[in-house]
Amino acid sequence: MHNSDYQASRDGLLAAILAEESYRPNEPRELDDLGIPVSVVESLVQKRLLVTGVATGRKLADDLCIPFRMLEDVFRSQRERQLLVHKGSAPFNDYVYMLTESGRDRAQAAMSACAYVGPAPVPLMDYVLSSEAQTIRAESPRREQLLQAFRTITIDENLFESLGPAINSGAGLFLYGEPGNGKSTLARRITACFGQRIWIPNAIFEDGQIIKLYDAAVHESAPDDDDEHSIVMSAAYDRRWLKIRRPTVVVGGELTMDALEMRHDPRSNVCEAPLQMKSNCGCLLVDDFGRQRIEPTELLNRWIVPLENRVDYLALPTGKKIQVPFEQLIIFSTNLEPKDLVDDAFLRRIPYKVEITDPGEDEFHRLFEIYAAAFGCEYRPDVVDYLVTKHYQRAGRAMRRCHPRDLLSQIRNYCVYNDLPMEMRDEYFDRVTASYFTIVINEEAAKKDWSQVESGRHERVAPAATDAAPQTTDRPATAPANAGPTPTTAAPAPNESTSIPLNHTFNTSMS
Repeated sequence: MHNSDYQASRDGLLAAILAEESYRPNEPRELDDLGIPVSVVESLVQKRLLVTGVATGRKLADDLCIPFRMLEDVFRSQRERQLLVHKGSAPFNDYVYMLTESGRDRAQAAMSACAYVGPAPVPLMDYVLSSEAQTIRAESPRREQLLQAFRTITIDENLFESLGPAINSGAGLFLYGEPGNGKSTLARRITACFGQRIWIPNAIFEDGQIIKLYDAAVHESAPDDDDEHSIVMSAAYDRRWLKIRRPTVVVGGELTMDALEMRHDPRSNVCEAPLQMKSNCGCLLVDDFGRQRIEPTELLNRWIVPLENRVDYLALPTGKKIQVPFEQLIIFSTNLEPKDLVDDAFLRRIPYKVEITDPGEDEFHRLFEIYAAAFGCEYRPDVVDYLVTKHYQRAGRAMRRCHPRDLLSQIRNYCVYNDLPMEMRDEYFDRVTASYFTIVINEEAAKKDWSQVESGRHERVAPAATDAAPQTTDRPATAPANAGPTPTTAAPAPNESTSIPLNHTFNTSMS
């Protein structure tokens, strides 16, 4: 192939790949293209040298994610002002730089004003435009994409029909149902239904403040190819931006109102973006909704306007209010009824409410088959039938999607401890179900049986009276003069045990 043919083929392939992206940050050509003051770039160079001591010009350019050719004028200007000096030469027409005494004083003053020393930030408006271009609402996943995202988990066909349009809308939704049925797992898979990669900046600059957006805890880097010399990687782009997988930010009972506002560190004078901003162009899962430290209405009132207008308003330390995108799919996962948590005004803004019901026997078998392969043991349907009949149907116990994984995990632990091969056997399930499932009785029976236990121990404190179990005391109540003998209830002997059914929940607390 001639060079011209190869170049044409390469350009065509690159154009096809880049056409799939709704947004791609162009490489800046001049300092003005950065969108931030030159003084900010100079202070970043000085602070970086204050941390490293010495560095080549190209190393400084890599650390700041700015092309080297653009920083040459910055280095020259600071040398002329005697803030930097050459400590030596470096390959490719480069030099090793270090701070002068005057430069060190300037760098320390800059560090005191703002301790941020990472990649150069991008202007807020560039981030706003990128979020609008990469919004999750611009995509419309089809059935094939949902099947691919959920290929490693089981899902009921009826649920699939309800979940598909909800995901396709890009609007918020409630996932509710009994605990242990995979609501959180389902929510995490939803992000995979959309385009896989987006661009986000490391940091944002606005009104003299630097806002850190990239968070390694929630953002997963996703380059196009592991080979840095590939066609896509060699295409010029603004290195201040990172290509990541669409984020899925998960918050649970630890969520507080502070996490939804701009967090400012007064010592470093650096701001950190709130959770909903980090989840832009992805999904934000509020897990176990209704059990946070804050009241559900307080959280929902905070988001009722952003859900309507798709923008959020945050306050900077300077007091300035900024408008940022609110472009994510918000999923509320709860074990409670949505109508018991929020009012109609908020439910109207979360148009889809999807109930996650218990699995049927067929799905339960499929789950055991999947997890048996994961645990490296033979799947035995006859043993699963035995488990379902004895420990679910006869006990009146509901099946949950987490049970196959949890029970097989306990069997594995038992087999490892006893140096036995991992197997699905009737007696193994009998053993692990005894420790896995709680003892359950109803409320009235609990009070009655507990009062018998307490009176049997000759406790002074009498249990509360109920219709099913009349209150008794060690001494008969004082009777009227004309009344006959007061009947008494014989208490069980102190060493006499009280039987409690094993298929009920014991939900009273001992004091």
